Amino acid sequence: MTKRIGFLSFGRYQPVRGSVVRTAADALLQTVELAVAAEELGADGAYVRVHHFAPQLASPFPLLAAMAARTSRIELGTGVIDFRYENPLYAAEEAAATDLLSGGRLQLGISRGSPETALHGYESFGYVPGEGSTDADMAREHAALFLAAIQGAGVANANPQMTGGRTGALAIEPQSPGLADRIWWGAGTRATAVWTAEQGLNLMSSTLLTEDTGVPFDQLQAEQIRMFREAWKTAGCEREPRVSVSRSILPLIDDETRLYFGARAEEDSSDTVGYLDGGLARFGRSYIGEPDAIARELAQDAAVREADTVLVTVPNQLGVDFNARLLEAIVEDIAPSLPGR
Repeated sequence: MTKRIGFLSFGRYQPVRGSVVRTAADALLQTVELAVAAEELGADGAYVRVHHFAPQLASPFPLLAAMAARTSRIELGTGVIDFRYENPLYAAEEAAATDLLSGGRLQLGISRGSPETALHGYESFGYVPGEGSTDADMAREHAALFLAAIQGAGVANANPQMTGGRTGALAIEPQSPGLADRIWWGAGTRATAVWTAEQGLNLMSSTLLTEDTGVPFDQLQAEQIRMFREAWKTAGCEREPRVSVSRSILPLIDDETRLYFGARAEEDSSDTVGYLDGGLARFGRSYIGEPDAIARELAQDAAVREADTVLVTVPNQLGVDFNARLLEAIVEDIAPSLPGR
């Protein structure tokens, strides 16, 4: 299988020196334009990160619908939506409508979310874990109802006075056939990857893992992927699952890219380990250098070899033209050398 290449934008905006993404409107409109450019360049996916209470992209469905209206082929997705914040049934309606508008191109990454700027921000949205439950439990409960809803489960009782006497359970509308096979779970550990397979969800793994065994990041992530695939087989799921990994890839292709990233090539060339949410976490390295050198290094990345999709995190504040040049180099000069899964 040919490796799919997509971009992942955090959609940061801030009126600071050097940024061409100074407002929320800039971030939204430029994300649409980058999706258009990525499709023209031959990339396979345009994905957005979702954060709340921060100057970043936060409401994915209007944005994904706008991206769908301007493109025709490229996959459109999230990496990831924090489901602690979501009303599962409303999210199901929004996801189905967006998928129908895109012609079935939605690849929706969901998860428990990551550390955030707000303290228990999901509580401000009206969601509080039940007694004896954690916020992660709540996110999984929301996800279970969401998944049932997009697969047509009855979730509300019919009103016979409004349905011509019909009784029974009603499903949300609209429904988008096949959407359930295009839902991904963002997993930060090997155990969560196994759980993901047991739910019949695709696996999305980022540039950090919230555990550490002492082995290099790519090897730990490759182990996570292998455990996911084994659990998938054990669960008896019939379709072939998909797996994505995120990477920071910054090819040095001209004076401007060397000015911004040349000095980082050496210092960002290895993993880092630190504490996150009270435990050890391992962060993957960045790939910075000439395109041919990056291609050789990525070809040896154990997790990239295992995955079918690579999401490239982009420095979105440098603008559409800059990021389009980076993506062009990745698609044309780096991706062809990556081994297919």
